[in-house]
Amino acid sequence: MFAPFKFIARIVKVLVILIPNMSSSLTKEMRIATREIHKLSDALVNAKLAFALNNSEVWADGLLVFYEVFKFLEENVPQDILPVEYHRTQQFENDLEFYKGNDWKNEYKIRESVQKYLSHLNEIQERNPRLLIAYVYHLYMGLLSGGQILAKKRRIANKFMQKFNEQKDDTDEIAPGSHLTSFPNKSIFELKNNFRQNIDEVSSDFNENLRQALIDESHKVFELNNEIIKSVEGVEEQLKKNLRNFIGCLLLVIFSLYLFVKMWKV
Repeated sequence: MFAPFKFIARIVKVLVILIPNMSSSLTKEMRIATREIHKLSDALVNAKLAFALNNSEVWADGLLVFYEVFKFLEENVPQDILPVEYHRTQQFENDLEFYKGNDWKNEYKIRESVQKYLSHLNEIQERNPRLLIAYVYHLYMGLLSGGQILAKKRRIANKFMQKFNEQKDDTDEIAPGSHLTSFPNKSIFELKNNFRQNIDEVSSDFNENLRQALIDESHKVFELNNEIIKSVEGVEEQLKKNLRNFIGCLLLVIFSLYLFVKMWKV
């Protein structure tokens, strides 16, 4: 009489063990494993690139440090892992041409931190190309997440600085200098979901050693990202400019208060 219940209980125990493993995905594992270093990286980006919101030189230099990394991935990672619709090399070049001029490549030199990044990617490519998936996942999801937030903040800051001059706000048209973060006629939500699903499908048959290697490499992604972000130039100049503007406004307020008090006494 109790045999069926015992059998059902055993089935439930097996399902409790199997379901977490079935629902486990590589992208989720990489995301959880890098949660802390990701927070540190976000803090660095916010502290460093916050000045890029109303400074095109800082923004352009931020694009420049990641240009070679995305280019490398798009030239070396197969399209079943990194579909063409996500490629950004041309968009990087369009934006850099807008900010730095048509001849920007003639004066361009890869900086040391970026070269170190590329050397590591080349080493991975020779050792085990599948480890590049860690870079593909974190960099492109970063572009589709934090990159979108930064771009929106920059658009708002630019509109504020321009005192809301008349501009076309047409989502079908890409504003000059914003090609990188623009995906016309595509849902960012769907792009992110499809990207995660694709990587999870590709990695579904990876053994535990390879999955662990990808998780370990995920930490390296943020370490290298942080190094090239630190090399972004123009922040110090913008900080000084902001400080001068703040002091100027403060002095203006103090002087206005002084005049008000003088007039009141009279």
